[in-house]
Amino acid sequence: MASLRQVSFLECIFMLTACPFVSCKPNIVFIVADDLGWNDVGFNNPDIISPNIDGLAKSGIILNQTYVQPLCSPSRSALMTGMYPFRLGLQHVVILAYQNVCMPLNLTTLPEVLKKEGYATHIVGKWHLGMCRWECTPTYRGFDSFYGYYNAEEDYYTKDVGGGYDFRDNKRVATEANGTYSTDLYVERFKTIIANHKQDTPLFLYLPFQNVHAPLEVPDKYYNMYPNIRDHDRRTFSGMVTALDDAVGEVVSALQQKGLYDNTLIVFTADNGGWVTFGGNNYPLRGGKVTVFEGGTRAVAFVHGPMFQKTGVRYDGLSHIVDWFPTLVEAAGSSYKDPTQDGVSQWKSLLSLSLPSGRDEVVYNLDYSEFPEQGKAAIRVGDYKLIAGYPGLYPDWYKPAQAHMSSVTRVDNAVSNKGTRVARTPGEQVTSAAPKNFYLFNLKDDPTEHNNIYDSHPDIVSNLTARLQAHMSRYVPPNYPPPDPASDPAKWGGAWSPGWC
Repeated sequence: MASLRQVSFLECIFMLTACPFVSCKPNIVFIVADDLGWNDVGFNNPDIISPNIDGLAKSGIILNQTYVQPLCSPSRSALMTGMYPFRLGLQHVVILAYQNVCMPLNLTTLPEVLKKEGYATHIVGKWHLGMCRWECTPTYRGFDSFYGYYNAEEDYYTKDVGGGYDFRDNKRVATEANGTYSTDLYVERFKTIIANHKQDTPLFLYLPFQNVHAPLEVPDKYYNMYPNIRDHDRRTFSGMVTALDDAVGEVVSALQQKGLYDNTLIVFTADNGGWVTFGGNNYPLRGGKVTVFEGGTRAVAFVHGPMFQKTGVRYDGLSHIVDWFPTLVEAAGSSYKDPTQDGVSQWKSLLSLSLPSGRDEVVYNLDYSEFPEQGKAAIRVGDYKLIAGYPGLYPDWYKPAQAHMSSVTRVDNAVSNKGTRVARTPGEQVTSAAPKNFYLFNLKDDPTEHNNIYDSHPDIVSNLTARLQAHMSRYVPPNYPPPDPASDPAKWGGAWSPGWC
């Protein structure tokens, strides 16, 4: 096992060979793929065309046991604060455009810490952490610039959602974005940011892409790359993955052209599992977006950079999206510590790959509201996972709908009531006398969650239940207010705008 002294030596070697500037702080490019499922990238599924993502993953470190929340806003709040969403009241569903709520304003965000460390900080893409007042927006949460949209989703071309326009260049409504595919806009903006970046200043570039979230829209050239997929939604979705992949390739090219690539840490992660009703797929994992099963929470993720001595491997150390805050802060050489955070720095573990991850527990969610849509309560400790109550929507196993199938079910989206065909595979689940929606799995032996062993291991159930209960002392009830009519875009020139709460 590598010692801390050995790890420090590796860090010194990196500083001497890969840090050409005085600051010796790595540039950080953090890429979030929206609603990307376990089975939606080429390195997990050869039917998907993603050579740039695959190349970075295979020449980096694939994070095989890293977790996110089952939905967008909860994951993004965890990333930005290093805290579980159940401690912030953001664990219920997502922040909607018309709600008077945002990520708590009293919390320090990741870009705020990096900014104090001398980083230039930019966000290009999706925010989705609240926008009812200006203080909630990324412009006031630590970012030097913002280019993208505030809310959960929108049309890739018109930038319309729910009767309002949603696209900003910093604080300005960017009407000129109307008509251009969002991914193309993001590519041009981050290329400009990188080209104009001063090389004696470290860069934090946060790229939360719109792809591959619904609505399913993609230029024809990408759709036509999948002639063998007969299902229209799955074919469109696959094309959207390849469009995302091209954008990732443009990130690498821009960094190389500027001379930044050899001092850049690239992080890539999904924000939750694939949405099975809109072309996404997590097979063979169980469930998908909006569940605490593995298909909704075990993320496609990897790191890439010159600081890693061992690459081309899958790392099985346990981690959660809350860990990125302290991990990146340590990578930046900061001494910042926040004892209230849930995150654990994984930096030394990633550098060595022989040190333990520092985490033996993941809380998937805690939501004791009347209708816990993304799952009531679930926890993993070591190899064992307990689900204690409603697990969320889409609880089965779904193969990709790549051809006509005789066994197909329609799963309806609870918000828009739109659905798509997905192949449902019930699998072999043992008969159990456990209470409804109570499960215990050994994820080491049963990573696809087919075998509920709740009945046969009461001691483990008791231990994990106690761990869940211990977290209740920090539990904050969901902050999920009703629609506020003051948010109506018609009152704000037709655009979703801050300033009404």
